[in-house]
Amino acid sequence: MLLQRAVKILETERLLLRELEPEGDAAFMLEVLNEPAFIANVADRGVRTIDDAKEYIRERILPSYTEHGFGFYLVELKESGEPVGISGLVKRETMDDVDIGFSTLEKYWGRGYAFEAAAALMAHGRTVHGLPRIVGATAPHNHASARLLEKLGLRYERMVRLPGYTDDSRLFT
Repeated sequence: MLLQRAVKILETERLLLRELEPEGDAAFMLEVLNEPAFIANVADRGVRTIDDAKEYIRERILPSYTEHGFGFYLVELKESGEPVGISGLVKRETMDDVDIGFSTLEKYWGRGYAFEAAAALMAHGRTVHGLPRIVGATAPHNHASARLLEKLGLRYERMVRLPGYTDDSRLFT
């Protein structure tokens, strides 16, 4: 559901990517952050209520739009406005490069939405934001995300410890 205030970032053949909003997108963000696959492959963010989700969007998502001009976006079906996941470009303080991130609700896996959104964001990052290099990171056991990063043209480089994580991640460049 495209809200009046929502800032549309990209449109692909099947998807719209737009900025997340605390009021309108908290329920969806709560669902994404509490999916078993998100918790297993990314992290448990401790977001358990709608209010937690609103705060998460305000504190963890919105500042990146202002600070860097990009961040995580809601990915929704163009035809129906139904949200299917999030995807974005992230600038971590401890990394030189911006990294691509994505999470699609399990019920939408296997339809190519994560790849379609991530490929569009990588092109957007290079052309609109002038990013010379975009990397990706994934948990060592997350083979589906590794395959997606490789499909985007990235290749495994080394293991890294991302801020806020206790385990190493595979870095793709």
